[in-house]
Amino acid sequence: MKIKGGVFLFTLVTIALLGIWSFFPIYWMIVSSIRPERDLFKIPTFWPETIDWQFTSYKNLLELTDYPLQFMNSVVVALAVVFITLIISIIIAYVVTRYRVPGKTFIVGSMLYAYMFPPLMLAIPLLSIFATLGLSDSLIAVILAHCTLTIPLGVWMLWGFFKVMPFDLEEAAMVDGCSRAGAFFRVVLPLSLPGMITVSIFSFLLSWTDYVFAFVLITSDSNKTLPVGLASLIGSFDARWGELMAGATLIAIPLFLMFVFLGRYFIKGLAAGAIKG
Repeated sequence: MKIKGGVFLFTLVTIALLGIWSFFPIYWMIVSSIRPERDLFKIPTFWPETIDWQFTSYKNLLELTDYPLQFMNSVVVALAVVFITLIISIIIAYVVTRYRVPGKTFIVGSMLYAYMFPPLMLAIPLLSIFATLGLSDSLIAVILAHCTLTIPLGVWMLWGFFKVMPFDLEEAAMVDGCSRAGAFFRVVLPLSLPGMITVSIFSFLLSWTDYVFAFVLITSDSNKTLPVGLASLIGSFDARWGELMAGATLIAIPLFLMFVFLGRYFIKGLAAGAIKG
């Protein structure tokens, strides 16, 4: 019993330390965003000696950058990436699990090879392709670039869900009068909801925080997304650290809200994918 108690205590302490290690950068970012500017360059303290209740860093951020426009650009890009990723991933994953497709295992596995290459290596040839198609310096180019990474992951995860889902469920629905499409929408999709939410969160997270693709493909200020716009606060000789921390905090808020409301589906989807895939 003592051994089990010691193991449990060690596990608890380890989890607590890992939680502190993971959360501390986020905590420091938030605290730095509400410190007065003069305190940013003093000897750091874990809790701010004074708090800027006027939120000067946030006000300066909105005045120095086109933050509302960049926020909308990021929202449009991220939601479009999630929508396109879900539609294409669901179709491909369902087809390769329900129909006889030659070499389907190789096709699904080879899609993950896109993750072998750094984003910058993909961004440069994509820039050339989009310039040829007349899509350079547009949000459409960024959306399509993000989909090159999110769709393979989406197909791989949903393939695991569809592969182990009994076809008898669809047959029973079709016996009851549903068409093949009706069985798909009424049976397959509801049962795959945790997987679809997991794919959506991963896709949104990748698109929302991407810097490389947006930096390479976007040149005009009107099309910049949040990470690229925030990076413009870093000059050659100085950086506005208060505004940078404020901007980073605002970028993190949608992700935090997403995990608060969809976290249980996300964990369920990851667990189911690990078991079923």
